[in-house]
Amino acid sequence: MFFTMANVGLPGTSGFVGEFLTLISVFQVNTWVAAVATAGVILSAAYALWLYRRVVMGDLIKESLRTITDMTTRERVIFAPLVVMTLLLGVYPALVLDIIGPSVEALVSNYETALASAESALQTAASN
Repeated sequence: MFFTMANVGLPGTSGFVGEFLTLISVFQVNTWVAAVATAGVILSAAYALWLYRRVVMGDLIKESLRTITDMTTRERVIFAPLVVMTLLLGVYPALVLDIIGPSVEALVSNYETALASAESALQTAASN
């Protein structure tokens, strides 16, 4: 359930940070696209919760699955770092954002430079 909620974008999880930053960025460029993207987020959350309910709370069809037990200690030890990182990146995303920030700034700068030179080339071609 925890990872389903992180996938849905529950505040305090890494999924929320990704969805929030993406939607804020899209909203700055185009409000209608942001509205459609927000509707997509809402629909995907509804689907994920519906799917979780069917998988976990649904009827057991295969009798061979009745023997499955709860997680063992080994499985909990394996899941613990995943849970911790999901929460840590949801509460303090700067751990990753500070690392990727310079690369993203360089990428945006190169894109803007290429866009400006393409626009000037089009203006030069139109004036000839």
